[in-house]
Amino acid sequence: MILDTNGLSGWWLNEPSLIRHLERADCLCVPVPALAEFRFGILKSRFRERMTTWLDDALASTSVLVADETTTSHYAEIRLQLASAGTPIPMNDLWIAAIARQHKLPVISRDSHFDKVVGLTRIDW
Repeated sequence: MILDTNGLSGWWLNEPSLIRHLERADCLCVPVPALAEFRFGILKSRFRERMTTWLDDALASTSVLVADETTTSHYAEIRLQLASAGTPIPMNDLWIAAIARQHKLPVISRDSHFDKVVGLTRIDW
């Protein structure tokens, strides 16, 4: 399963309904765009030190997924599909969707716009 930025935030906040999903996951992955957004949030937080320590620990039990050449094909297809339907999504979420579809993994997110991406499964909590 791939964690969206709000999935990372929910994990940090130890939200019980999210934690239940994480405990059942075969693997936990964090795509680079979500990681970058979360790190940006850390820089703005008054809990910066605690959040950084928590993130370091969390990343030890996950795989960080990067965009590569194959990802760009998924990105282009998804962007065209959404543009044709008149339902664009935020750019970072487009990259997260492309990485998730490339790896055939669901995205755990509260953002319902992921539901518009063909071939992608979203898990809400």
